[in-house]
Parts: sequence; C-alpha cells; structure tokens
Amino acid sequence: METFRNGNKKITILDVAEALNVSKTTVSRAISGKGRISEDTKQKVLAYIEANDYKPNVIAKGLAQKKTYNIALVIPGDCNLVEMPFFQNSMQGICEEASANDYDVMLVTTTGSSSANLERMIANNKVDGVILSRSLVKDRNVALLKAQSIPFVLMGTSRDSKILQVDNDHRAGCGELVGRMLGAGITRVGLIGGSKNYVVNRTRRQGYEDAFKNAGVQLETALIFEDCDKPDKIEAAVEKLIRENVQGIVCMDDVICSVVLQVLAEKDILVPQQIQAASFYDSTLLKNSKPAVTSLVFDDKALGALTCRILLHCIQGEEVEAKTLLGYELVIRESTLFG
Repeated sequence: METFRNGNKKITILDVAEALNVSKTTVSRAISGKGRISEDTKQKVLAYIEANDYKPNVIAKGLAQKKTYNIALVIPGDCNLVEMPFFQNSMQGICEEASANDYDVMLVTTTGSSSANLERMIANNKVDGVILSRSLVKDRNVALLKAQSIPFVLMGTSRDSKILQVDNDHRAGCGELVGRMLGAGITRVGLIGGSKNYVVNRTRRQGYEDAFKNAGVQLETALIFEDCDKPDKIEAAVEKLIRENVQGIVCMDDVICSVVLQVLAEKDILVPQQIQAASFYDSTLLKNSKPAVTSLVFDDKALGALTCRILLHCIQGEEVEAKTLLGYELVIRESTLFG
C-alpha cells in the first residue's frame, strides 16, 4: 500500500481517502495521473499529500505504470587508467540526474566480445532504458538494444543517425588545438592515437585533419600513428616522429601523452623548446606533469547528466534531439609556445 509520512507517522492511501472523504481509487488516480477524476478533486488530493511531505513509493508506482524505475549504465570491463576519471565523472552526473527523477542506476560491464551481462538484465526486465558509455565502430550492445526495442542513449558519437547521441565536441576541439599550432607556424605536427575501433579516436583524427585543411597546410600521413595502445608502440611512434624532425606532437589521450613526455625526457629533448606537446584530453594523470600540458578540457559530469536526462525523456515517450554536442575549453599551458 502507498504510504507517506506526517511527522514520524506513516500515512496510507486509506488515511488520505478518509481525511478527504473520497475513495482509495480516487487518491490513486490523483497520484498516478491516470483514470477519470475531476481536476478539483485531483488538486485537493495533491495539495493534501504535498502538505504532508508525500514521497511516492517507487515500487508501487512502478507496478502501476509497468516500469522498474531503473536504468542501466554500460561501462567497458576493459577500461584503462586514463579512462577512469571520465567514467567516474560522467557516472556522477548520471546518478544525480537519475536520483532527482526517482530512478536508480544499475552498472553493467561488457566487453567487445560479450554482452552477456546486458542480455541477462534485459531478459529479466530489470531496466527501463540504457546508457552506453563508449561508442565502438562495431558495437554488439547497440545491435542488442535495437533488436529488443529498449530505449537507449549513446554517450558518444555514431554514424548511425537513428541512435540518440550525446557527446563532447571532440572534432571541433581537436581542430582548434591543432589549428592554433599550425597558425603559430608549427606545421610539422605528429599525431599519436589509440584504437581505431573507438569512435572517439576516429573523431579526434577528423579534427586533426580538419585543421590542416582549414589552414591550407599539406597533411603528412607519415606523421600519423594509430592503434598505439601499448607503451612500446607509443615509444616506437615517438622515435619515428623524432627522426622526422617534427615540431610538435599531439596525443589523443593522456596515457599516450605521459609516455611521449617520458620518451622525450629520456632523449634529452626539451619541451616545448625543441618539440611541443599537447593532449586531446585533460585528466588527473597529467596534473603534476612538468611542463604542464596544453589540453582540451571537457565537462564529463555535465555530459553524463544530459545523457541521463535525454534517456528519461525518451522513456517517457517525449521527443528529443537526435544528437547533442557539448562544448569544450582549450587550456594553453607550458608544453606549447603558441598563445
């Protein structure tokens, strides 16, 4: 039975009905917003329960509306150290937004080769919708959610325009950062990136390429190194870029940038005097770096909150924007010389 508190006393729907001289069905209809009931009676019931600090019983409410009041947040089981701040910050935004709307968040881990945990949660009808926290070129989770007709939002970017997407504007940010370097005469800029299976890395490369096109500077593909997902691959890429006499190196994430700075230091190459360095992300990993690294700063908590808000609107059957991009801040620090 639905209850609420009056001081320390729990009051039931029956108590409300008796106090207002109406039926329990009338009270239930006023609370749920469903069924025939006069507007005057509805407002009288709502005013009474608000005056007594009414809080809906989510379980009872869910049964009445055939909802679980749970959403799933899918995070990769293979995320690395540099990705943890992103998932932590975005998760905080998601949880705060969900809580404000009487929803709980259930964490689900998946890998690129298995969606078993998500499949089980869907089969057991445990969630009303899903947030995917990583966008992959070939995504099993997207295929699963589409097949099961489960409302979901991608916290990232996809080429599939039918997928609801919320993302930081990585392409514009990366384009501006590299464009500022090119505009300052740093025209031989190398790029080191991670797995091409992550859409965000492909988006960051697009921003890098946009900068060269907009500046009218010839792009040298020999200075681009992708799939550098291990320290030895990053080190090999840095050594090749040194031999190519690059003026600057931009890194797709902070793990890569930390290795780049380490290799340059070991070879007694001064940053930024001999080679300038910058990162397409700004995490705590480089917080104490010497020199401080020029980076793109994104508000991951705001990203998570907005993604959750859009998912909840979608669950309610409301119209939402197909794709939303959030802004960024370019923070120039000591690792580069342009201002």
